[in-house]
Amino acid sequence: MIKMQVIGRLGKDCTVNTVNGKNVMNFTVAHSEKYKDSQGNLQEKTIWVDCAYWNDRTAVAQYLTKGTQVFVEGQPEARSFQRNDGTPGASLSLRVREVQLLGSKNEGSGTGSYQQPANASSAMSGSSSHVPSPGDIAEPVDDLPF
Repeated sequence: MIKMQVIGRLGKDCTVNTVNGKNVMNFTVAHSEKYKDSQGNLQEKTIWVDCAYWNDRTAVAQYLTKGTQVFVEGQPEARSFQRNDGTPGASLSLRVREVQLLGSKNEGSGTGSYQQPANASSAMSGSSSHVPSPGDIAEPVDDLPF
């Protein structure tokens, strides 16, 4: 078995279709990498992966919207074809086995900062416990877990 893992952002909202009585969620993930070419110029390469997630649990589809960062894993399929103008083309698709939501564009730049949900403060208003901020937490440097 060949397995492929991709982390990227969705290029458009997920669509849910029914094929032969089974549900399939279709979405496209863009994975971009930056590198320097032989002249030292910064280049960016984007690979688009067409994803098909055959699963009856389609509730996650509402969260698979354009710009959302996801991790997908599954079995890859490469296809070659001939374009209308006669030039050869290729596409990469993935039969998804697992999908995980990593975040959305409007959640910030992905720096790992945590923001408390708006409804969490009202739920904790009756509690006298103190929730430390990330700056308050300090781990001992010499206390290694191995």
